[in-house]
Amino acid sequence: GLIIPYANGPDEWDRMRGLMRRYQDTPMDLADASIVSAAERLGTRRVFTLDRHFHVYRIDDRHAFEVV
Repeated sequence: GLIIPYANGPDEWDRMRGLMRRYQDTPMDLADASIVSAAERLGTRRVFTLDRHFHVYRIDDRHAFEVV
């Protein structure tokens, strides 16, 4: 598969802050929040991560990730 670099836009910072508040018990860090935000914007559910707790996060607060 193809790997495409992605930079979060300035309008995504509020979403990332909201995600970190929502998942503060996990805890979600900025890197995790940026991945969730980018996945929402790009419309993808598949991510590659070694974080075991990533299965807890939801795209658009509904859909589970397909963790590779």
